[in-house]
Amino acid sequence: MSHQSSLIAKDIDAYLLQHERKELLRFITCGSVDDGKSTLIGRLFYESKMIYEDQLAAIAKDSSRYGTTGGKVDLALFTDGLEDERQQGITIDVAYRYFSTDRRKFIIADTPGHEQYTRNMATGASTADLAIILVDARHGVLTQTRRHSFIVSLLGIRHVVVAINKMDLVGWDETVFERIRADYQSFASRLDMPDVHFLPISALEGDNVVTNSPNMPWYSGSPLMGLLETVYIGSDRNLEDFRFPVQLVLRPNLDFRGFSGTIASGIVRTGDEVISLPSRKKSRVKRIVTFDGDLEEAHAPQSVTLTLEDEIDSSRGDMLVRPGNQPKVDNRFEATVVWMSEQALVPGRQYLFKQTTKVVPGAVSTLRYRIDVNTLHRQDAPGLALNEIGRCAITLSEPIMHDAYRRNRGTGSFIMIDRLTNATVGAGMILDREPEEGRSAAHWDDAAAEHLHGAASTVSAAEREARYGQKPVTLLLTGLTGSGKSTLAAALERRLFEMGRAVSVIDGQSLRLGISRDLGFSAAERSENLRRGAEIARLFNDAGLLCIAAFVAPEEEVRQRAVERIGRERAVVVHLDCPVEVCRTRDADGHYALADAGTMSHFPGVSAPYEPPVAPDLVLPTHQWPVGRCVDVLVKLLEDRGAI
Repeated sequence: MSHQSSLIAKDIDAYLLQHERKELLRFITCGSVDDGKSTLIGRLFYESKMIYEDQLAAIAKDSSRYGTTGGKVDLALFTDGLEDERQQGITIDVAYRYFSTDRRKFIIADTPGHEQYTRNMATGASTADLAIILVDARHGVLTQTRRHSFIVSLLGIRHVVVAINKMDLVGWDETVFERIRADYQSFASRLDMPDVHFLPISALEGDNVVTNSPNMPWYSGSPLMGLLETVYIGSDRNLEDFRFPVQLVLRPNLDFRGFSGTIASGIVRTGDEVISLPSRKKSRVKRIVTFDGDLEEAHAPQSVTLTLEDEIDSSRGDMLVRPGNQPKVDNRFEATVVWMSEQALVPGRQYLFKQTTKVVPGAVSTLRYRIDVNTLHRQDAPGLALNEIGRCAITLSEPIMHDAYRRNRGTGSFIMIDRLTNATVGAGMILDREPEEGRSAAHWDDAAAEHLHGAASTVSAAEREARYGQKPVTLLLTGLTGSGKSTLAAALERRLFEMGRAVSVIDGQSLRLGISRDLGFSAAERSENLRRGAEIARLFNDAGLLCIAAFVAPEEEVRQRAVERIGRERAVVVHLDCPVEVCRTRDADGHYALADAGTMSHFPGVSAPYEPPVAPDLVLPTHQWPVGRCVDVLVKLLEDRGAI
């Protein structure tokens, strides 16, 4: 199984070239403590004849002192090199090991199983192509098994091998294997794991590790080594989106100026047109320079130096991309953050954010929710403690060039650094806030309109106020589905109309029957629906009308953008505070039932969060007050503001 070859004696150059061209697979072992991760790696090396005789002798000697396998050689000691690890029989730090076979090269990360070392596991998984999740056949799926599976899914590892270990201790029982597989599948069905394999093994005895075991004739699949050698990872790498973060401007002499760095994704060829972000200066690739000579083509993850035909200004932190395929350039984005510091994450506190080669100050503006990795439920939380995971809205001091992590690991990930200690305190994965294929995204800051201007009206605002006897105001009614927004908007419109006021209603659901018919219900599409409603409300107010806007509007940041678009002097935020249990009983259309069944995704209150307004102008307990009383309070609010 090892990479030994007759070419070593015949033609060492040919052997080295053959070895260099082998595909590299990075994988991790993870799972709960004592599930056999280190033993499995030791067994892989032992069966592949990759442990040298002096190493094996040292392991055999240490087995009598530290080993946990009786009189046998404890192969776990091959990776557990720290004194504390050997004394306690656990893995604490991430241990990396390298080996190869005649088909592939491998880098293994042996990650710890204890909950307190979850951050170490996340670090090891960040560069992996495949994850081996070990499960003790005696104990089944445990809390830490779920935790590591969630992190594997979160980090976008597409290939997973669930190795049900210690089958020798349950009598090689197939029913135990099938029961654990069913339990794991029930949990993992909610995770993004497109390629999962289940494998019964005994890492201690070597069954189904390199060769199929005679003790489990009921298992007809490949052994672990066969899976590792044949799993297809060629399509995992993003070769479509060319992203080249500039790490260094190389200027060795007056005649050479190049941009050095590692290609994060995509392919580049000489003669390709590129654009430098954020300056947006264009040029063409003149040369692709490496230590071994120039190339006509380079791809991720090669490290190269690009020279351009034009002398454009680009420096460390900038990015070269194709003009027709550009990343987002923004200082605000959503991300999932794994917190790695003893000091809790606090929204608003300043950190340094390092993404590709760029370091930018910024803060978590909003912690939307914390994720319970055991149940996958979302919880409100003031901050994130060590090893906790949450969804955050992040605001930086300047824009960065980024993609969604699911599409591009290189440009979709970042780390958070403490500004005082310079320690890494968090790792984040940028979320894809784009809508579904073919749908529209929100355009709050659409640069396409920056050179346009609206036509001025010949009728002044004062003339409109005198004609209608009112000052234009927009009441933004926000709350969960079933809280009574549409009912209250209709009742208030009728009351104001009977009072002789010029008033109109903009209902978020009604908008979807016309102007927003192209939108779905993702976070970005809900944002866009509210943006369109806010634009209409602003036009109504400009025409002197009172406007009642009824929208779920689940995100505080998006609501504040709507308020800014309408105008803070005109916008009034009213929160319809109604418990979700009451809202469910009022749901005549069955939306909550569809959301519970998974048919309707991104549904606030069920499969997506609803963020109550931080400082609303008015809160109405619509589960306690009748519609008439709510209308009276709203009319009084308009009178107090001088609108009517």
